[in-house]
Order: sequence, then structure tokens, then C-alpha cells
Amino acid sequence: MDGWQFGPAQELRRAFILDDTRLGPIHWYRPGRSAAVVMSVDDVFPGTSHSAYEGGGDLENGALGRLLWLLERHPQLQLTLFVTPDWRRISPVAHRLWRHVPWLRDRLYLASALPKGTMDIRNHPDFVAFLNAMPRTEIAIHGLHHVNQGHSVSVEFQNQDRAACAIMLAEAIRIFEESGLRYVRGLQPPGWNCGLPLQQACRDVGIEWVASARDIQTPVSKDARTAMSGLSGVSMLFPERIAPNLLHISTNFQATSVPERAFDIIDAGGILSIKAHITKNVPGHTHLDGVDDLYMNYLDRLFEDIELRYGDAIDWTTLGQLATSLSASCASSSTLLSETSSEPHSRRQIRQVRPAKWSRVL
Repeated sequence: MDGWQFGPAQELRRAFILDDTRLGPIHWYRPGRSAAVVMSVDDVFPGTSHSAYEGGGDLENGALGRLLWLLERHPQLQLTLFVTPDWRRISPVAHRLWRHVPWLRDRLYLASALPKGTMDIRNHPDFVAFLNAMPRTEIAIHGLHHVNQGHSVSVEFQNQDRAACAIMLAEAIRIFEESGLRYVRGLQPPGWNCGLPLQQACRDVGIEWVASARDIQTPVSKDARTAMSGLSGVSMLFPERIAPNLLHISTNFQATSVPERAFDIIDAGGILSIKAHITKNVPGHTHLDGVDDLYMNYLDRLFEDIELRYGDAIDWTTLGQLATSLSASCASSSTLLSETSSEPHSRRQIRQVRPAKWSRVL
């Protein structure tokens, strides 16, 4: 695991992640900032417009080009792209006849799937080079194939034990490394599911943070807990230690969320964690948070308003950088407690400049 450490303050960070007395939400993590904004995009793979659907393979002429436009519009914005090393799923909807046959339906693919290796990023060097060249963008792991047997087609980690999960994660890491793709050791489990075997497997292979829970419905408060997709009962607003060496960060905003939800999360001192999917339409399903012109325009307006309202009080960062920064912020328990017991001056200031509501462009 030592060879997989990245970022500054490695010894502090290693001591922190192995200290099981610090489980639970972390309400503060970086001096001089009152809240943070992160944005992540799922399902990135080399599929082009000539494939079943485009997943980033059209490079600047496709969905990645829309993300580059947003990055150019907002120089403070940073992205986390969750890339699947060897994407196989064609449709997320079970449609094959044996889906009605007991026993058999749990052991076969119930939706169309690509042969192994078709979208293996090692076979798509232009795609890898393009991702490596994207400004202010980090890459993290999004499963191995993003498909599974049984009715939950997209939920890749379901009934596997710890050893099987570790084998899959190790293969994903191997493909990344052999392709030359630069990445951080974080995981967005396909289909959000992150059970105990997968959490244990993350420790085995050196994955340090996961983004499993999504809750875009629970009202915003500092004590809000997730109750929607993925892990239930973890902090909706703050990073949380769910195991001695595993950090979790929830998703709490997407295209269907109103701007006031974003402002409430920031005012609470939380992490505004925005989710998008690289594809809008796939066979049998439409992603409401797909990267299209409408969603990019909505985020463009939202980011402008955040910049105007909060200024330098916001930390525009990535999930990986956020996880790395925790080593310094949690080095002293007394510092952590003193920061969470009193409201920072900058947060009191930014509340005073909050203007009236505005309507979404969706």
C-alpha cells in the first residue's frame, strides 16, 4: 500500500486513515473555506457515436467537449471522471427471455453486453491521452465492466464475496496502469451499491475513498443522513469515515435539483457534491443528469451564482483532493472540535450577501 500513497503529508494521512477512533462525519477539513463544491461524472468509457451510445469516445466532439466548455467557463471548477476500464453494458434493462426462468435468471446476463476487451481502455490510446490532457480533471474507478448477471444489470458488485470484489478491483487497477491513464484511488461503485465485502476489498487493494450514497431528496441540514441510492444512513453533506481506512462522500445534487438546494448545502458548510452521467440516452433508459447542453447551461448559471454569492469562501476541489486534504485537517482532534463548535466568520459573511431566489433553466 505504501507505493500507492499520493499527495502531501503522506505520513499524517496514513496515520489518520488507520485510526479507527475517528469514524463518522468530518465537518471541517480546510482552513479559510466555509464549504466546498465537487462535481463528478459517471460512466465514462471509449464508446463513440458509432457505438450503442457515446460515452466519451468522441472526445472534444462529444460529451467530453461539453465538459471542457464548462471548465473553460469556470476556471475554478474541477472534475472527477469515473471511468470504467472495460465497459461491457449495452442496455441497463433486462430483456432476454430467460429473465423469467428461476435459477437461470440469476446466473446469466439478462441484457445485451459487449464482449470483453471491446471497450478496454488499453485498446483506445487516443481516449486515454485525451483524458490525461483534460485540465483540472482527475480520474477514478467506476467498476470493471459495469454489468452483472441477474435483474440488477448495472449493479456490478452484488453478491460477490470480499475476495471476488478484490480480484475485480485489482483487474480494474491493472488496466488503468497498463493503459497509462493517470488516476486516483477512489471508487464510484456502478449502481451505487457498496456492501461490506466491497468495502473490505477496497482496503485490500488500496482504495481510500468511495462515493456510494446519492440523496437528492432529503431536506438539507447538518445532521441529514442519506436514504435514497447506495449506502443508507451516512452523512449527506459531509465526508464520513465508514471504516478505519475508507472515506465516503455522498452525492446530494443533480440536474433535477433546484438551485436553493445548492445554496442550503453551502450555507450549512457542507460539500455540494454534483453528479452527472456522461450519456443522456441509452437503450431503455434516460439519465436525467446526462451531460447535454441543457444541463451544462444550468450548471453554468448555478456556478456563476455561487461565485457571486460566496466568492473565496468556497473550495472548488475534487473528490480525490478532498480526501487527501483530510490528513492535515484531522491531525489534531482539538483543532477539529474547535472548528465545528463555532461558526467561521467567513460563513457569517456569505449569508449576508445571499440574494433572492432564481428559477432553474431546466
